[in-house]
Amino acid sequence: MSIDPNKEGLTVGVVGAGAMGRGIAQVSVTGGMKAVIFDTADGAAAAAKDFIGGMIQRSVDKGRLEEDAGEKAIANLGVAGSIQDLKDCDLVVEAIVENIDIKQSVFRQIEEVVSEDTIIASNTSSIRISSIASACTHRGRVAGLHFFNPVPLMKLVEVINGTDTSTETTSALEVIGKRMGRVPVVVKDAPGFLVNLGGRAYTTEALRIVSEGIAEPHEVDAIMRDSCGFRMGPFELMDLTGIDVNFPVSQIIYNGYFQDKRLSTAPLHESMMEAGRLGRKTKAGFYDYDAEGNIIRPDGPAKVNAQPARQVVLAEPAPALEPLLRDLGISVLKDDDGQSPILAAPIGEDCTSLAVRLGLDAKRLVAIDALTGTHAHATVMAAPGANDAVVESFIAALQQNTNAVTRIKDCPGFVAQRIRAMVANLGCEMAQIGVATPEDIDKGMKLGLNYPHGSVELADYLGSRNTLTILEQLQAITGEERYRPSQWLRRRALLDLPIHTRD
Repeated sequence: MSIDPNKEGLTVGVVGAGAMGRGIAQVSVTGGMKAVIFDTADGAAAAAKDFIGGMIQRSVDKGRLEEDAGEKAIANLGVAGSIQDLKDCDLVVEAIVENIDIKQSVFRQIEEVVSEDTIIASNTSSIRISSIASACTHRGRVAGLHFFNPVPLMKLVEVINGTDTSTETTSALEVIGKRMGRVPVVVKDAPGFLVNLGGRAYTTEALRIVSEGIAEPHEVDAIMRDSCGFRMGPFELMDLTGIDVNFPVSQIIYNGYFQDKRLSTAPLHESMMEAGRLGRKTKAGFYDYDAEGNIIRPDGPAKVNAQPARQVVLAEPAPALEPLLRDLGISVLKDDDGQSPILAAPIGEDCTSLAVRLGLDAKRLVAIDALTGTHAHATVMAAPGANDAVVESFIAALQQNTNAVTRIKDCPGFVAQRIRAMVANLGCEMAQIGVATPEDIDKGMKLGLNYPHGSVELADYLGSRNTLTILEQLQAITGEERYRPSQWLRRRALLDLPIHTRD
């Protein structure tokens, strides 16, 4: 037996009257269902009811909700004096402290009072659903229902299958999630679930790049925002969520996947936490903050005062550079004159490797990341010992046609290629191991983290062959297992198949 998720008057019990519990109750009643809030702290549930009522009225006042609908939603909101008052609920969602022992105790108490058909779900973000369910008698009706903060604004909800979760339970939670106005994605019970796992690559690879001295945090952030369409750079994001939050989560997920190097963070991450530079909350993280909590941003890239280059030599044929050079009014020499910049647009390769492979003059070699485009923000690099005058002559030419140019140290994959390839690779690996369907992985990353592309579809956006090449070059040049390509990506790239192709 199972509940009818479409039934009129379906009642959702919410255990925990904090921000998440309030949000879950709010979307339940605005979705046409009833909600009953319980909290062990005296007055907390009643205060949550008043808070939710105020938020709903605010939506009515702003014209986001019809007055009749608002009144009905508020009327459907109730308070439980004890956990026994949840006995008639069709679904109970636990949204309390992230402690396995406390959660198991609460689930046992819920089981004692609700019917055998009632679904019991946890809003946990880090504890395995199967671990919570192990304390229960009827494990088939136990699942995860992981919302994102703030719940009324974040449209995604993860429906997490424990080892014993029944298909009826999963299907019912998908329907209820939609009734709440959320977009449900079905996820396997694994460390980090979908969004917290998929979000690791963006920040950890940025940390690696800064740790290697390739670029500064504000430079990495500017490249990822301006060139790649991310709403926040990785260091801004870590400061916002708090280093004391994202470093432990990174470690939990890394250890949960038995130290898969593709999920490892950098010592710099721990150093920031140990130093107490936790981000916006302490007014000091990777950035400093003013009294109002606004980032104090370092100055952008300085303009170079060199004579713009008017001719270049191409390191090797590069069709992607032709429109840029035409716009800049730069001609391409057929023969190397021994003085002009040698221009390249490598995929995954650094200038050092490129110079050795082609027998080029490394001092005049200038590489530009053509995969990001150059109008909003161009990224340029050169090999150690480069002739700065030659490099700056090309940067001066670029400055005439772009908002900003950032010069980084020699690096396989520049900044954007490295970070985006790692994001895509992790998305493909999640598809490979069945964390969720490729489509739900993409949906989760766009709705849960506001990524401009889903992490699986990002491989298609970059070109699956390009993505594979970047990773293979990174692995070959650095010797690190960290850059091992997912077999999902490798097979589809080599067979020239769409990245979402199922086995």
